[in-house]
Parts: sequence; structure tokens; C-alpha cells
Amino acid sequence: MTVKILSLSNGHGEDAIAVRILRELQQQPHPLELAALPLVGLGQAYGQLDNVPIIGPVKSLPSGGFIYMDQDQLWRDLQAGLFPLILQQYQTLRQWVKQGGFILAVGDIVPLFLAWLSGANYVFVGTAKSDYYLRDEQGQLPLTQMWQWYRYFDSIYFPWECWLMKNSRCRGVFPRDTLTTQTLQKYSIPALDFGNPMMDDLEPITTRFHQPHLEQEERQRSLVIILLPGSRPPEVYHNWDLILQGVHNIIQEFTDPNQGLMVLPGNHVLSYQRLVFLAAISPGLELLSFCEPLTALGWQESPDIPLSDINFSWAHGELIFSLQKVTLILTNQAFNECLRLGDVALAMAGTATEQFVGLGKPAIAIPGTGPQFTPTFADNQHRLLGPSLIVGQNPTEIPEILRSLLRNPDRLQLIAENGKRRLGQPGASRRIAEYLSTNFTV
Repeated sequence: MTVKILSLSNGHGEDAIAVRILRELQQQPHPLELAALPLVGLGQAYGQLDNVPIIGPVKSLPSGGFIYMDQDQLWRDLQAGLFPLILQQYQTLRQWVKQGGFILAVGDIVPLFLAWLSGANYVFVGTAKSDYYLRDEQGQLPLTQMWQWYRYFDSIYFPWECWLMKNSRCRGVFPRDTLTTQTLQKYSIPALDFGNPMMDDLEPITTRFHQPHLEQEERQRSLVIILLPGSRPPEVYHNWDLILQGVHNIIQEFTDPNQGLMVLPGNHVLSYQRLVFLAAISPGLELLSFCEPLTALGWQESPDIPLSDINFSWAHGELIFSLQKVTLILTNQAFNECLRLGDVALAMAGTATEQFVGLGKPAIAIPGTGPQFTPTFADNQHRLLGPSLIVGQNPTEIPEILRSLLRNPDRLQLIAENGKRRLGQPGASRRIAEYLSTNFTV
């Protein structure tokens, strides 16, 4: 008998995680009929899959799904038709449930609540919440104003969310990390520590920072700094301007204007022959939109610069710029390769920053104007990622933060261990798919 599975997800990152799980489900031996209902945005990520139709109405709303950060964003979404959209999606969901099947809810309380409301059996992949927002392995974090309500609760999940997860029709909960899983298990919630699907489909990485057994000549190489401006226009373009200010400050303080060599005053572990910035732009954005700010700052397009030491494949339509013997590469088709090559990131992104940190690498963040990457978002992301994310207040602080990282191999080792612990080992999507296939097809 063919089993029907409907994926409910509420955001671009959540869609991507759902797609990873559905792709693994397609590899399972049991016959499955898969479908999707993205609750936020157009659900373009589902287009990567064959035979997974989107069954209901979708719409791109002004907030991009970040209404919880700004009441003005909620008002704009309501004006753009948020409430009728939710009603139509719920009606579609109820019609689908009448045909049998179960629901894979990916995201936060919105898909979790709709899954419960549908009357079907369901599982929940919790992507939005982590107990790391409240505590780490050493104990509770200071509860700032935003988190004051949590002094009454032991878990990042509120009691009503726990009730939805403890419901008899909820057949499995997959939190994003071990710490959160252990808390939910105390409440007899069927929580399973399978890892975080956001770390799947990334090439296995070994950090290139400060490897003590390398010969000196092998250590004379480029320092590669990844630029992660985010994915949502128009915010991404404002973020890009801020990041370029940080890039300019690094160039001013870290290079010899005559030779283009790295300059690290004082004691340092490695020296670098050159400085390379690698901008990982979202595939849905045109690279040309990021070129004008570069040329305005004096960067010149230089397609013939050799960069054999970073082993970039040069097969994705990159745009290459130079300034004072420093190189900057723009690409929107090589995200995984950017993660592989990067030593440190200047980041104003959500999921991309977490993935980079999960590979054991440090990221430096600068708060922007939003709607996503605000000072509040940056502070919360720091709580989530701990010492792997260093938040500066403005671009002028970036060179000193970078210098501090480069001088401290013990700190970099702590960051490597911390990131891998908080984001988990790859393979979560496969483990979740095998659990679903085993428990819903027998």
C-alpha cells in the first residue's frame, strides 16, 4: 500500500530542510506518495524534487516570514492577504487529510499547530527553537528582556507547544540539537536525537586554521574570508553595503599596500601570502546587483587573476574583482564550495551562518536594519551559536575581532568543537527518513 506524506514548512530555510528529508524518503524501498504545502513564500526549494507537487496556494509576502520580529511587518503581511491565505491553506490541508496519510511538519508552532488541527498523524522537525537560547553545557544564560518569560519554564518550548508534541497523534519529534532533545524527553515527548538536517548535503570539511603539522611553505597561503549577506531583497543589498565597509577596514589594517601581503602585528601563528574574499550570494539573486557597490569603492573586474592556492573550481560563472592586490570573488552557484574554502565568515545571514559555524569555523556578525538581521536577531544568533559567532557593533570593529581570532589557536579549537556540537553530525535527513519509512509503512 502506498503511504501519503504531506510536508508543511514555513520559510525558505524550512523548505530546504523538508526537501532534504523528502529526497531521502524517495530513496526508501517502500512506495510513498509525497506532496508539499509551503506556508510562507513560493516554496521554490520544492522544485528540486521530481514528483512532489505543491498542493495549495502560495504567496510571497512582504515580511518573508519574519513577522515575529516586527509588528509593522505583520501589518504589511495582513494587508497583502496573509489571513485569506492561511484559510485557503487550511482548507487545502483538510481536503488532503480526508484522503489519508500523515504530515511532516517542519519549522515552528505554525506547521506544528496546523498538523495537529488537521486531525492526521504527524511528526515535527523543530528548526526554530533550541535550548541553547536559554542555557549551554555550563548552565543558564542571562535572561535578557526578550527571554524573561522563560524564567517560568524549563524548556525553550512553551507548555502549549509541548502539549502539541506530546499528543498521541504526534509520532515523533526531531529537535535541532542534543541539548533540546534531552529536555523534551523529560516531558515524555517522543523526541529523537537524530541531528540537524541543515548540516546535510555539505561536503565533509576539515578546518584549515592553524594545523600544527603543516610545513611552513604549505602554510604560506591565502586567508579566505567568506561573505554571507543573506538572501532576502532588499535587505540583502543593505547588508552588502555594511559588509563591504568591513571588507574595506580589513584591507586597510591587514595588508601591505605595496605588496598585498597580510600584516599581523605582534605574535601570530600563521602568515598569509594574500587576502581573498569569497562572496556566497543566494542563487535567486543576480550577481550584477552586487557589482555596482564594488566598482563605486574602486574594485576593478579582473577575470584573469590566478588563485591556485585556494583550489576553487572556477566553473560557476563567477565574477572576480581586485583592489590593492586583494581579490574578491562573487558567486551564486557554489555555496558548498565557499563553505569548504572559508576560514572565517563575515555573516549577516541565518541558516548560512549556522551551517558555516556547524563546520567548526568562526563567524563575525554585524547587526543590520532588518527585517531579519537586526541587533535582536544577531544577539539571539549569538546565544544559539555561542563562542563560534562574534558580534561586532559596527564594521570598524571587525579587524580587531579578526586579529584576535588569528592570534589564538586555542580559541579556534574551542570554536571548532563548539560548532560541531551545536549543529550536529551530518546524516539527519537520512535518519529521519528511515524512521518515517519504518514507522509509517508497516
